[in-house]
Amino acid sequence: MAHRNIVLHQLLSRVPWSQFKALVAKYNADKWVKVLSTKTQFIALMFAQLKGRSGLRETVDVLNSRNNQLYHLGAGAVARSTLSDANSLRPSAIYEQLFGVLVRLAGPALRQKMACLTLLIDSTSIHLNRYSEDWARFSATVCGAKVHVVYDPDADQPIYAAVTTANVNDITAAQDMPIVAGATYVFDLGYYWYDWWHRMHAAGCRIVTRLKKNTRLTITRERLIEPGLPILSDRIGTLPARQAYNRRNPFHAEVREIRVRTDNGTVLRILTNDLDAPAEEITNLYKRRWAIELFFRWIKQNLRIKRFMGTSENAVRTQVFIALIAFLLVRLAYTAQTAVTSMVRFARVIGENLMDGRSIDELLAVITARPARRSREKPPPDAEARSGGNHPFRNVFGGEGCLEF
Repeated sequence: MAHRNIVLHQLLSRVPWSQFKALVAKYNADKWVKVLSTKTQFIALMFAQLKGRSGLRETVDVLNSRNNQLYHLGAGAVARSTLSDANSLRPSAIYEQLFGVLVRLAGPALRQKMACLTLLIDSTSIHLNRYSEDWARFSATVCGAKVHVVYDPDADQPIYAAVTTANVNDITAAQDMPIVAGATYVFDLGYYWYDWWHRMHAAGCRIVTRLKKNTRLTITRERLIEPGLPILSDRIGTLPARQAYNRRNPFHAEVREIRVRTDNGTVLRILTNDLDAPAEEITNLYKRRWAIELFFRWIKQNLRIKRFMGTSENAVRTQVFIALIAFLLVRLAYTAQTAVTSMVRFARVIGENLMDGRSIDELLAVITARPARRSREKPPPDAEARSGGNHPFRNVFGGEGCLEF
């Protein structure tokens, strides 16, 4: 019988293997390696992410039972201890840079008008156990890490990610984030630093964020607000000239404060450096920040970044970036089909049939096909007369009864 590629092979076909090999050679990851290549490590961890395996032993046992499929994927048998050593020792920078390569391949080209590009910035926390306290200790009883993400809500994918320990402030990690000139950046109070805002403003970026309650603006003028909107005020002014510890504020440009009342009665002070756009447009931009929260929820529910196969910093970083790569590969496969409209449903079907020798289109055609309806036989004409005018029915638990009129 002719060989047919499994679903996992079809997903991995989107990986730029030539660039993957170049990264492996750059970091000498396969030097002196005789058993478990970096490619096999990558395939094993990708299988664990998509199949929902959280432990080393269960991942290795299932993989080794599919030795024929591993051979056609270009991988070999996996030993638990060898995979554990590879997660701790192989440079996680390989997968971090591979994620960046896939972002450029998966994402659409930057729009010609940078004003149309909206980027969301936020981070999510990852809880780690006490075995990671040598590098990820946050307090006496808590160990953790953070994943910092720049997210494109129009493309529904991250364009940048970084992993730090939990005690690193969001604004500290933001210093290493690339700034796309002319784009719109939406973020929350974790990125409250005037110097960073000034750099983004100098790059021609539009900023949409929140003001703290104790931040006082020097108001210069006030704009009219449209009636019928939950907007309380729309004012233009300047930020305080000094920050804490007598630091001078380099951001001297005029900014705009829009006070808006939410559905639950909370009043938000939304700040932007866009002095001309309608107030409703600015508030709607801030509402889009919820998209990155949905992304964090999706990867935590559908991928494996809650339990880790290693406790070292390198092992945790490796697993996080392979989870993000898995998201991009599933996203690419999802956008290439039209049969399933829910990405959650698509990912569930892919995960359950990961080692099946069917094409993704065939797999989706089976689950989306409507079952044939059974023809209903007409009751005999005297059935109602025999039942005395009652209307029999069955409930969902299989019982029987009747409705009397």
